[in-house]
Amino acid sequence: MMTAAWSELTAAGVGTRAASALTGLVRSTATRRRTAARLPTPPAVVHCAPANKLSDLERRRVLDVLNCERFVDQAPLEIFAQLLDEGTYLCSVSTMYRVLRENAQVVERRRLARHPAKVCPELVATAARQVYSWDITKLAGPVKGQYFDAYVMIDIYSRYIVGIHVHTHESGLLARELMEQIFAVHGIPNVVHADRGTSMTSKTVATLLADLEVTRSHSRPRVSNDNPFSESLFKTLKYGPEFPDRFGSLFAAREFMDSFTNWYNHEHRHTGIGLHTPADVHFGLAAGKAAYRRSVLAAAREQHPHRFGTTAAPKILDLPDSIWINRPPTESKSAEDSETTAA
Repeated sequence: MMTAAWSELTAAGVGTRAASALTGLVRSTATRRRTAARLPTPPAVVHCAPANKLSDLERRRVLDVLNCERFVDQAPLEIFAQLLDEGTYLCSVSTMYRVLRENAQVVERRRLARHPAKVCPELVATAARQVYSWDITKLAGPVKGQYFDAYVMIDIYSRYIVGIHVHTHESGLLARELMEQIFAVHGIPNVVHADRGTSMTSKTVATLLADLEVTRSHSRPRVSNDNPFSESLFKTLKYGPEFPDRFGSLFAAREFMDSFTNWYNHEHRHTGIGLHTPADVHFGLAAGKAAYRRSVLAAAREQHPHRFGTTAAPKILDLPDSIWINRPPTESKSAEDSETTAA
């Protein structure tokens, strides 16, 4: 419509610039459309079928051969070669693909195993010593290509590192030794969670946990988020300013990990547990310290009421009632409703 108006204005003697300003149409666009409208309509092109095109019966035969029991899981190139070896030529490989494409069959033709979907681990801890999570991380050794293996187990509720060993290699026997020492000191948990590494799924570890009636839990394949507490701990470890590029010896690696464990458990204020240290939560000291914090805030609020917008303590100081690995949607909704009611 704008093109017709532009053409009428220019035909009446109005300049192209003025016509563009009146119609809001760019001059180059209007000129191109007017030129295209004046061109004659090109004749319809009639495409003749190729003389060498297969007949419908031949195409049906090709499809039947491609889908027969013998060739159903083979690629057209393999079928083409086998038929030639037997003295048979149906059509070219490209024609085979063309026939398959016409019938929406250009897909994976091999018989593939259908692996069942792995169950998403859903674990909850309402107190310390219920659910432990563990993993192994690599520590760079003195030369390129040499690594030490740090076996680390953490309580997911308190974030307390209950045990850490550093060795020159990874094995199920060393993992079992770590667990036996941890269980002797901190008690036997209900669940031990890990990823699907060779040591985590080893028969040695499985036998120990089965004998102690501890539930084994594993992450889904290629899903790192199923072991979030161990992964978060390793990030805190390796992104710290004192973490070295390499360790000069196994002794140096063990000494550093012992120092890090002491700092993490007794000095590090963790945002996931109300800014308490993991040791305070693990050994039941967090409730008393939380009460003392509230009294300090109340005294400050009474002294300077104009500096506080609310009478409630910051939510980041709250110790969570439960800690989840993959909280179910229904549980998440219930938790949100409880927080809204409490507010």
